[in-house]
Amino acid sequence: MSESVLVTGGSGFVAGYVVRELLGRGYRVRATLRSLRRADAVRGKVGVDGDLSFVAADLLSDDGWDAATEGMTYVVHTASPMPVGEHRGQDITTPARHGTRRVLQAARRAGVRRVVVTSSTAAAMPAVPGAPADERTWTDLPDQRRYAYPRAKTLAERDAWRLIREWPDGPELTTVLPANIQGPALDEDLSPSVGLIRLMLSGKMPVLPRMGYPIVDVRDLAVLHAEAMTAPAAAGQRFIAAGEFLWFREIAAILRDRLGPAAAKVSLRQLPNWVVRAAAPFNAEMDQLAPSLGVRSNLSSAHAEKLLGWRTRPAAESVTDTAHSLLELGLV
Repeated sequence: MSESVLVTGGSGFVAGYVVRELLGRGYRVRATLRSLRRADAVRGKVGVDGDLSFVAADLLSDDGWDAATEGMTYVVHTASPMPVGEHRGQDITTPARHGTRRVLQAARRAGVRRVVVTSSTAAAMPAVPGAPADERTWTDLPDQRRYAYPRAKTLAERDAWRLIREWPDGPELTTVLPANIQGPALDEDLSPSVGLIRLMLSGKMPVLPRMGYPIVDVRDLAVLHAEAMTAPAAAGQRFIAAGEFLWFREIAAILRDRLGPAAAKVSLRQLPNWVVRAAAPFNAEMDQLAPSLGVRSNLSSAHAEKLLGWRTRPAAESVTDTAHSLLELGLV
């Protein structure tokens, strides 16, 4: 296959699986990294043969993006900061929005055919918590600390669609909106969603807030990105990627049931909602949890299922495979 794909944020959890999926399909893949010193580590964790190269580019700088997109047929833009780790307490909206614009503008200059942007179901939250939501739903939230992530993802995706409408000569745009992403970890650089399972297994969640998420498996999410990239009918579409909903306590019960002694530290104790709400004004983590307490998300992936024939595997399987990978990597 002569077609080439640029994958941004090449060291990330989703990007690793997207790169693996694309290489398996015979594409030439170029991945962006903020530092090329990580190239060998990323190549190792992808773990499949194929034409894989790397280029340095940062969401907060114009440098490198024209070189990154040169000669590319497609771009899959997975890179976006989350309010954890090095970005905890920092502005994540600016790099999310500016980075998306840089990628799209460079893609246009390079004559890229289609860009797939990894958004989030955080950008498709209904006004009434728990109400049915699909691709027609857009998040509308106040500018408050607790809503930093959903605002960043929503504004970045809206920017992408606005730019594409201004460019009738292309590129095409498709967005993928994953829910809580689970699946086998590839290395110690964990996503926050996989980090939840690690906290449970290590006994660092002695009580569980009454929260939950729809689950999507990262392996199936990579397949959806690949299909969204090439399917003619996918151009100009949003696709929610969300499977079964699980409460934190249900996730913990799955771990206890399927891992036996390895899950001995997993707690099933429920944290009362009032405790979270009382602590929210004084604790950033509790403040971010508060709006989701007791909310059962009602997201539909029917659009992806009907248009692309896509489905994700059972949530219990994803959770179990995530846990096994953490144990095998010695991360618990």
